[in-house]
Amino acid sequence: MPRVDRLTRAFWRTAGRPVDLDGEHAWLHAPMHHGAVIGDGWLADAAAAMGGRVVEGSGQAGLVASMDHLDGPGFRAADLAPEVRDFYEHTAAWRMEVWTQWSAWAQAGGEAVARFFGRRVQQLALPMRPLDVAHGMDSRVALLVDGEGRQRSAGWIRTLRSTGEYVYSGCYSTRCLPGADRPSVHVTFPLEQGNVQVFLRPRVLPGGVLELASPSGPFGSDGAYVVVRSGAGTHASRAPIHETFRVYLDRDRVLRTDHELRMWGATAVRLHYKLERRS
Repeated sequence: MPRVDRLTRAFWRTAGRPVDLDGEHAWLHAPMHHGAVIGDGWLADAAAAMGGRVVEGSGQAGLVASMDHLDGPGFRAADLAPEVRDFYEHTAAWRMEVWTQWSAWAQAGGEAVARFFGRRVQQLALPMRPLDVAHGMDSRVALLVDGEGRQRSAGWIRTLRSTGEYVYSGCYSTRCLPGADRPSVHVTFPLEQGNVQVFLRPRVLPGGVLELASPSGPFGSDGAYVVVRSGAGTHASRAPIHETFRVYLDRDRVLRTDHELRMWGATAVRLHYKLERRS
């Protein structure tokens, strides 16, 4: 399988453009990993790279320190439903149940990615069948803090409750893209000598609903990117992956999330999350 991984990185290097992560393209500077198995192994290295440390064990840790960090023209965190805001600022205090439904055209490809890549490297192992997540998904949040103890980002590790297998291992923060008028939610999924990054533009919908979207667009705008590092330098490419999240309260004031992932504009998979604050 390492040969497959090398070929995959070679493809994205060819498809991408050279980038300078310490200069012009610093907005793409994000955690990578040195080994083939990801899991949560990237956390310590990511913290050390910024001269900080990993802080775990807080039952109130959130993906962002404050949703106010996203404020700007067209977005006010104060307009969000309090429960929506609480989930992002105190994610570790919430428990989740998950349902998944793949489109027929994407099922075989998703299964191949999960079987030959996701489960093997313990990263981006999307559940393929509803029964895969019948027992729910466990969620753990590890804060990456700088030398002064300030939260710089957060690692959100999600595993299947039934098996303990890793599903997602992501680094969450807020980041302003070049020329943008306000920050986006920035999510990085570390990989061996690279990563997948998604910049999600926030919007408040009627009723205090949060929408996060990664649309299509030019290089440097919100969307998904693949970054690979090799002896030839670092290369980055936009990926044809587009996502929409809507986080909302239903009529019984239960917090829920609808997540749609599209490839080239066609829906590949839908996930639904029921979120409940731990007692």
